[in-house]
Amino acid sequence: MKNFIYRILLLLFFLIPTSVLAQHQEVSERPEMYKGKGKDSADSKSVLGAFKNGSVQGHFRYFNMITLNEKDLTDYYANAAGGGLRFETAKFHNFQFGISGFYIFNIGSSDMTIPDPQSGQYNRYEIGLFDLEDASNKKDIDRLEELYLKYNYKKSSLIFGRQLLNTPFINLQDGRMRPTGVEGLWAEINEIKGTKIEAGWLYSISPRSTTKWFDVGETIGIYSAGLNPDGSPSLYSGQIHSKGVALLGVTKAINKRVKLQAWNMLTENVFNTAMLQTDISFPLKGNSSLMASAQVIKQDAINNGGNVNQSETYFSKGAGSLSFGAKLAWKNKEWGTSLNYNRITAQGRYLVPREWGRDPFFTFLPRERNEGFGDLDAIMAKVNYSFPKSGFKTSLAAGYYHLPDTKNYALNKYGMPSYTQINTDIRYTFTNNLKGLEAQLLLVAKLNNGETYGNSRLIINKVNMVQSNFVLNFHF
Repeated sequence: MKNFIYRILLLLFFLIPTSVLAQHQEVSERPEMYKGKGKDSADSKSVLGAFKNGSVQGHFRYFNMITLNEKDLTDYYANAAGGGLRFETAKFHNFQFGISGFYIFNIGSSDMTIPDPQSGQYNRYEIGLFDLEDASNKKDIDRLEELYLKYNYKKSSLIFGRQLLNTPFINLQDGRMRPTGVEGLWAEINEIKGTKIEAGWLYSISPRSTTKWFDVGETIGIYSAGLNPDGSPSLYSGQIHSKGVALLGVTKAINKRVKLQAWNMLTENVFNTAMLQTDISFPLKGNSSLMASAQVIKQDAINNGGNVNQSETYFSKGAGSLSFGAKLAWKNKEWGTSLNYNRITAQGRYLVPREWGRDPFFTFLPRERNEGFGDLDAIMAKVNYSFPKSGFKTSLAAGYYHLPDTKNYALNKYGMPSYTQINTDIRYTFTNNLKGLEAQLLLVAKLNNGETYGNSRLIINKVNMVQSNFVLNFHF
């Protein structure tokens, strides 16, 4: 324990001088890089012209991750490097074609094929930089990420094929080397003033930290499956039957101050998730503003939750969940602060496959999820600061997450004790001769606040740990 305290003090040495941070605390992959950037001039006169006038973007990425666990439990480190290219044609009769791919190399890491001798647990975080399905794979880690045909109509678009998508429930979750990809039909409609409509049908997903593309049902269980409500091991991996996911989202600007979001995700034969969110802004003096947000998420099982055999199902028959949250924030050109709260009621576990994306909760912090839990209370405060004209952005966030007891399997799927988490994020964007290069340092501490019953499986890679993430991105 003394060794762990020293590590916490070392982390705090970095935390205290940087009472700051970026509004979005993920290890950013700059989602805007995935937007179509083909030339917006008039349609090309030929297919050849569309290709010649297309746009090319490139990306190189280096990622160093180190996780220090409690004394006598295994520590881990990993170094990953990779790169990729993306091409999108210019328009031809309003059509565009896009393709992208990425490769990754393990350039020096812990042996992730060996479990921790005391707990029997395998590595949780660093393996996510590579191939989750093959911990020994160090070289052949590549993926065709995008392959699509896009049709443009005025301000709207329709895309069919493999693409990178951001929604509240299926998103990039880009905190490793590569994000989650999806395959299907996706529409974005912007023809109604002040209204954005997004809708689609997805039939295949390539989760973050994998190289293959899977049917929707196959993706559920690639990551850790946790426990059934009765405490038995969840056996749904490879056993879920679903034809795909239908999503519908409507974002409406009521006026300059009020915005409404409504989303529904129907996972065929498994479950339905609906979300309603309201965001209100209040302009203040001195180029600052006050913002308030509220969110409600309701879930219900469909049929047998994916499998008639309830020991092999994902969402128990007749089960459901209810979550609600609130956020109060203030910001100006340099500073941003927020106080965030989320509650998942005791009605049941909030369940969305971790393979599909990160939590949409206001209290989300990178390196932990609140998916899989019920009867949860979370409160998180964040302070952000951008140094004027310097290229530096910094953030400090701290949250307390009160979970059910680790033996309350019906509401605690992954055996996670209550915890406190502290994140510090420092980013720098280079200019002049190094334009295109970005650096980020994310430091994470998670402290135990719950009962672990002397079981090291409930501690390793979960609580009483510190982690550093250093990332270099070069975009061109």
